Amino acid sequence: MTLTKPQQAGIFLVLAVIMAGTRINHFGALPDASWAVFFAAGFYLRGSMRWAFPLLMALAVLVDFLVINGQGLDFWSHYCVSAAYWFLLPAYAAMWAGGALLRARSHGLGLRTLGWLCVSLVGAASVCFLVSNGSFYWLSDSVTAPSASGWLQNMADWYLPYLRTTAAYAGAAAVVHLIGARWLRGLAEAPLASGRRG
Repeated sequence: MTLTKPQQAGIFLVLAVIMAGTRINHFGALPDASWAVFFAAGFYLRGSMRWAFPLLMALAVLVDFLVINGQGLDFWSHYCVSAAYWFLLPAYAAMWAGGALLRARSHGLGLRTLGWLCVSLVGAASVCFLVSNGSFYWLSDSVTAPSASGWLQNMADWYLPYLRTTAAYAGAAAVVHLIGARWLRGLAEAPLASGRRG
């Protein structure tokens, strides 16, 4: 699957809108899709990481900044913004890498690709969670008495909800991808079928 520059720009814009629209309220009715957005970006924009990844990161920070300041709070003193905030870079890079791995391993729309989707998504989300959750737990002032048992309990409380949300968005993206691929294949085959009839 080779995408043209306009197709890449279109996919980037769709992913940026989804991330901005859901990141506004992390725990709202529509949960934050950031992890799935970086995963999808790694899949569709794998060769464009030099420009797409920094722009998505900048958008994530901008949305956080606007939301926090919109609540009348100082961005730099907010409990979510600590030394751990910088660890979102490697955390989101792990999601991007998972999407890129899936792109490299996917060959058509079959069970093997579905298997790689599951493996790459769970692996990337697990690394992302360990980096983001671990850095927040150990580096943030929000945790007053960090301990190994406390961190394990924290991970047990939050891992599955984050994985479930990411998997739901990735599953929806996979369905859209499948429908789009079949639609495009139908468009490509239509002229051939009409040519055979004529």
